[in-house]
Amino acid sequence: MKVSVKVPATSANIGPGFDCLGLALPIYNEITVEETVLPGSGVEIDVIDDNTAYDVISVPKDENNIAYKAIELLYNFLGQTVSDIKITIKTNIPVARGLGSSASVIVGGLVAANELLGRPSDNALLLSIASEVEGHPDNVAPALFGGFCISSVEDDGSVSYSHIDWPVDWKLTVIIPDYELDTRISRSVLPESVSISDAAYNVRKCAMLIDSVYKSDAELMKKCLKDKLHQPYRENLISGFKETRELLADKDDILGCVISGAGPTILVISKNDGFENVKDDVKKVFEGLNVNCDIRTFNIENEGTKVI
Repeated sequence: MKVSVKVPATSANIGPGFDCLGLALPIYNEITVEETVLPGSGVEIDVIDDNTAYDVISVPKDENNIAYKAIELLYNFLGQTVSDIKITIKTNIPVARGLGSSASVIVGGLVAANELLGRPSDNALLLSIASEVEGHPDNVAPALFGGFCISSVEDDGSVSYSHIDWPVDWKLTVIIPDYELDTRISRSVLPESVSISDAAYNVRKCAMLIDSVYKSDAELMKKCLKDKLHQPYRENLISGFKETRELLADKDDILGCVISGAGPTILVISKNDGFENVKDDVKKVFEGLNVNCDIRTFNIENEGTKVI
């Protein structure tokens, strides 16, 4: 028996929502979990790269694979031992680009394994296990549920989340450069502590951002996407971010420009076809830096992980 699922890419933080805000994008990984026929064959992991522009050679193909680690945690929670299984990861989400590739594999492995076991676990448990493996819930929540999600790890280790409808005329553009940025490196430049004033700044901006989405208030959103917790420290690692942000600062129907997750992908939020009017200018920014990039514009993905 085998189960396959399709999991969307995600973009986390959305400016001031460090480690708590995320949204789903219509780029997908497919994860298949199946029981192997021969006993004692252990774990077999196969990675199929549908997009040769992105290197997946570094993805572990043994028990160190994060999909397997998540599945093992699920089995252990249920008082079971992982049987001999094969995990197939068909990847379209770029690795190490700030688009939730690891979250998609974690969530996909959990949902597929849970289906294989007869659905003994609810979404709350799956979200909790996924967050434990990933380290925070900002990517795994939208990967699992779709849409725009607010998430929080509670004191008892459980994860709470809320879903808010994303405005239908707000488009999402990702600018994906042709180089990787390891999340560990992107995290390493962050300070161990911040001032009360910087923390309060982000609380204000994050609260306003959530309200702007809830009310579909584009003018308010334009004021909300700055932060003082992570982007000022990471922007020097990301070629073209400062230049793109400055280029788009006063453009009509451009609501803002942020680092997607830990980077190096850049996320631009716009109304209607606002980004199409400046797409060529953005391309010139990266050409001037001798950086190749892939630019894609989407509507938000509202469905989350699906069994296929």
